[in-house]
Order: sequence, then structure tokens, then C-alpha cells
Amino acid sequence: MLLSLVVHTYSLRYWFPATVMLGTAPVYVLSWAAWRFLSSALPARLYHQFDDRLYHIYQSMVLFFFENYTGVEIIIYGDIPKSKENVIYLSNHQCTADWIIADMLAIRQSALGHVRYVLKDGLKWLPLYGFYFSQHGGVYVKRSAKFNEKAMRKKLIRQTQAGAPMYLVIFPEGTRYNPDLKNVIADSQAFSAKEGLGILKHTLTPRMKASHVAIETMRDHLHAVYDVTVAYESKQFAKGQRKPAPSMPEFLCKECPRVHIHFERVDIKEIPSEPLFFRRWLHERFEIKDQSAMAVDWFGFSYAAAVLFGGFMGYKRKASVMSLMAGVVFGGLSAYGAFRISNNPTDIQVSLLSAGVLALVMGLRYKKTGKMMPAGIMTGLSLLMVFRLLLQTLV
Repeated sequence: MLLSLVVHTYSLRYWFPATVMLGTAPVYVLSWAAWRFLSSALPARLYHQFDDRLYHIYQSMVLFFFENYTGVEIIIYGDIPKSKENVIYLSNHQCTADWIIADMLAIRQSALGHVRYVLKDGLKWLPLYGFYFSQHGGVYVKRSAKFNEKAMRKKLIRQTQAGAPMYLVIFPEGTRYNPDLKNVIADSQAFSAKEGLGILKHTLTPRMKASHVAIETMRDHLHAVYDVTVAYESKQFAKGQRKPAPSMPEFLCKECPRVHIHFERVDIKEIPSEPLFFRRWLHERFEIKDQSAMAVDWFGFSYAAAVLFGGFMGYKRKASVMSLMAGVVFGGLSAYGAFRISNNPTDIQVSLLSAGVLALVMGLRYKKTGKMMPAGIMTGLSLLMVFRLLLQTLV
């Protein structure tokens, strides 16, 4: 009985917001349809202004659930411009919640109503949403040889000529990165190797067609490209293996405490036009994303810095060369260990060896001298590091 109650309560964490969002969708689409009919004789600019306002209202309600209801902490690295701009938003793609992350950034510029998407063609059959996203300025595309460049250009030109503000979201990978789909990752890496591009471990090789067409078609209308890298903290790694990012239901069930968003604005003038150079540019951006996707062992790096600082202070106060050498050696080993853990959380051998030896050495020194500085403090920090590493292998 108790177990059933717990399961039921847990499911309500998802079903309540889902019911509200889906239940209001028909009302929203009907409101839009009424405006579409009434504005048919008006200039396109007026239609877009009111349509964007309607979309802003609806998406604000959606964001309330994904940001406030879930209590997720949004950590943004980089400065988001305060004023609105016409932009292309390029991001890595891991899950359905990625669409919501784009909204989270857009609302911080009061540009939520301007968000439009480049979507896989199959999504146009989604009830209500599939039709409306197209009417709001979204573009449906097919992959590879079936990609219709002419149709995409026509849609975007029509939007820009109507003066529609543009916050166009594109996920160049074309599909979600899922660490469980080894064959997809292997195919992506094989393509990179064939084209002479860098091998990506935490993202898929970006496809350039949609991004290149969008930028070149609207270059005179755009101010910048927003290069965004998203990392979901709670689902990143488990026992050395990266796990899939949270789905929308998992996100709404408050299973993701923090989202890390790396933001960089690239002026449109800095982006190459020639296709070959553009492909290189785009791949280089994803190489940066690939490095950012590592789960950085900040605790380990901080410990390494403390060890190095302790050695330096010992040399400065007592001219102890041994203290300086110990600080450099053990600080360097600790930093190297933190780097290895950042790539694989179970690769603790180097960090454990460094912290363990230092805990023993400084512990014996503390027992002999009884001084807290630096022997006592370094003993405590090293023991704490050892305990944390051992605990990490069990969780």
C-alpha cells in the first residue's frame, strides 16, 4: 500500500505539469487560428508580432514547470547580450529537454516569442505542435540526400522579408547523442576520420547543410551565432560510463538538479561563407563542445592547488626546498589525477596514491610536531580526499 502511494506520488510530479501543458495546447492553437484568420488582410509584420506574443505567453507557462516547478539550477558560463538580436542558436543535442534549454536562454533576452526551430521532418506529424511550429516559422528538413535546400531557403527568405525577428534553433548533429547507441557513435567517428576531421567522444559529428543554408540565406538579417554547449549534471556519468541525458518526464520529475550551459556569442562577420571552410569552422566548434562535455573534477583540482600552495608557503617562510619540491611533485600528481577523473570518474588510482602518501607523510609530521600549519591541515585535506575517492567508487 505504502509502495503504491509512493509510486503514485512520484508519477504525479510528471503528470500534473504534462496535463496542464498538453491540456492548454488546443486552446492555444485555436487562439492562434483565430488570429491567423483575422490578420489575413493585415501586413505580415503585424501577424508575426502578435503571433510571437502569443507564443511567448504559452512558452512562459511551459518554462515555469521546467525551471521553477522542477527547481533546477541553471548555471550559465559566458555573457548573454542584454538586447535582442537576430541569431542562429547552435547547440549539442542529447535529449528532448534541449528544446527547453533554448527557451531558457531566449527568455533572458526577452526573445522567447522569437524562437523558431529547424526540426526533423517526421516531427511535423506531432498533433497540434507539428502544424503550429511550421506556421510559427519553423523549418522541417530531411537528412542527407533528401535534404531540400531550396524549400528551406524559400521558407527563411519569406520570414526575413516579413521582418520576423529570428532566434533560429539548430542542432547540427541531426540526432541525439546517446552513449548507449554505440553503433551511431562509431559511424559518426568513422565519418570524421574519413573526412580528416577530429574524432569527437562526447558529441556526434555535426552536419553542416542546414546550418550553412540558414546562415547564408539570412546573413544580412543576422547579428550573430550563439554557440551553446549543454551538460546535465545528474545524468552525465555513472561508474565511468556516460548515461543518457534526462528525458522530459525525468526532468519534470526533478531528477536533474543542475544544468550547465556554456554560452559564446560569435559575430556573424566571423563565420566563413565558403562551404569547406564553414565545415571546418563548425567542426572546430564541436571539438570545443567535446572538451566542455567532460565532468571536471573541480574538487581534485582544488586539492592539487592547495598542495602546491602549501609547498610554496613552506619555501617562502623557512626557505625549505624540500617543501617546495614536495608541493610541486604531489600537486602535479594530484592535478594529473584530477584530469584523469574528469575523463573517467572511476580512474582514481593516481589521485588516491598521491593523497594517500601525502596523508601518511603529513600525518607522521603532525604527530611529531603537533603543528596545524601546514602538517595538520594537509593531513586533514588528504584524508578527506582519500575518503571522497573511495566513496566515489562505491556510489
